[in-house]
Amino acid sequence: MEIVLLEPLGVSQKSLEIMKTDFEKNHHHFRYYPTRTENENELADRTGNADIAILSNIKVSEKYFSKCKNLKFLQVAFTGFDHVDLEYCKKNNISVSNAAGYATTAVAEITLSLALSLLRNTNKMENNLKTLNDRNGFLGDELAGKTLGIIGTGSIGMAVAKLFLAFGCRVLAYSRTQKNFVSIEYTSLETLLEQSDIISLHVPYTPETHHLINEETLNKCKKSALLINTARGLVVDSKALAKALNENKLAGAGIDIYEKEPPLPENHPLLSAKNTILLPHIAYATKQSMEKRLEIVYDSINLWIDGKQINKVV
Repeated sequence: MEIVLLEPLGVSQKSLEIMKTDFEKNHHHFRYYPTRTENENELADRTGNADIAILSNIKVSEKYFSKCKNLKFLQVAFTGFDHVDLEYCKKNNISVSNAAGYATTAVAEITLSLALSLLRNTNKMENNLKTLNDRNGFLGDELAGKTLGIIGTGSIGMAVAKLFLAFGCRVLAYSRTQKNFVSIEYTSLETLLEQSDIISLHVPYTPETHHLINEETLNKCKKSALLINTARGLVVDSKALAKALNENKLAGAGIDIYEKEPPLPENHPLLSAKNTILLPHIAYATKQSMEKRLEIVYDSINLWIDGKQINKVV
């Protein structure tokens, strides 16, 4: 098999060379590119006659796939896969797997970090100090005793639940599939929105979850509530969220993911919204998660070659 990694994955060259050696021991040819491009023509040129291609969150459409005549398997080195033209893959017998699970710990930890930072307003307090002021009478909130509402209890949602439970929170959940976990109370979406002090999103992007958080659902939230999105950008209507924040209908938001990858356009509504912590899509990005991702990708490819596809998307 000819295998190509179309972009760097945040790991050392040593790790890539070990992977290359392992593939070649099994009589496969492996090549990789040290630079990232989002140009589909360039991606197709890099793919060439490869049987297997690896990429992360770069958008690939029919334009790319139609030029890769020998492609049989696309390994998405990412949890989300809404950037891939899955319909084309289905129609043309191209298998697709993702790398689910590589960033569970990383995303869960930053979700907790965003909640704590919003409750204690650390951004504003740091600015006060750097401008030679004190706390100006500010009092923060403790996490203990708060109600966390988790929307989506997959592996990341469950990891988040366990962290917040350790901090003494009550945990409500709304999910298509319920887990048998005694400390989590499953409820309707409406009840979750009405009762939660912190709402954390952990659902994939699908037609059903498009703008799940919108003006109507935001109006059901407590005015003191915080929203955290480390899931997918289009799960939230950014305009509606900015409006709710600016009109004091929501106390704050911690956002790591948007409709498009950063840099954001200067007129993006959240950039001028009140009481936000905005991150440039870093929830998944730790040294440990990058190495784990490479392991998952390596295992996934070998299993697909053996006819045992895991993390199957198509």
